[in-house]
Amino acid sequence: MPTDAIINVNGDSVQALDVTLLLVTITLLPTLVVMMTSFTRYVVSLSFLRTAMGTQQTPPNLVLVGMALILTLFTMTPTLNSIKTTAFDPYVDGEITQEEFFDRAQVPLKRFMLDNTEIGALELYCNMAGETAPATVEELENAVDLPLLVITPAFVTSELKAAFWIGFLLYIPFMLIDVIVSSTLMSMGMIMLPPSMISTPFKILLFILLDGWSLLFSTLIQTVG
Repeated sequence: MPTDAIINVNGDSVQALDVTLLLVTITLLPTLVVMMTSFTRYVVSLSFLRTAMGTQQTPPNLVLVGMALILTLFTMTPTLNSIKTTAFDPYVDGEITQEEFFDRAQVPLKRFMLDNTEIGALELYCNMAGETAPATVEELENAVDLPLLVITPAFVTSELKAAFWIGFLLYIPFMLIDVIVSSTLMSMGMIMLPPSMISTPFKILLFILLDGWSLLFSTLIQTVG
């Protein structure tokens, strides 16, 4: 029986190759979500916030990952709609082939990643791959002809850099609270009392008074191009 045989499912004809590609896509979906969307920036920034506040495992990992996924879906909706309009709908209607589908689907995704990729990071991977690196922001925005194997690592590198910058900024106010509390305890001679026991409630209070979650979420979304 040839590998490209047709399988009948409820009266519909499905190519065996289509089924194989679907299974491979489902298997790689978690990796694609992490590497090709803004998920990395969100989840790393939220992890930095939890560490800076000193709340141990609160919020739990499940909540942080779930919130990062929701923010990612919110951010990626225009890109997903573009992929659906330009690639998925024509493929379902039989207007284009599988090769054309993958070629069209890559373009909106590449544009999103290039909008959030630094020139220096892309130049690094272009040099290693032997590709021509864009020299200006205008060339960077039109560099959709570059392969995904070059754009994706450059995008992830830029996302990690942005997330660590956000983490650094999140640490500053909470670190100041730690310094003030530690100095106060030392001046009072209460050396044996752990400063974190006193500073953590003040950190939580500061975060609540500033409406920290809304401020953080809106800022994270606005940092994504």
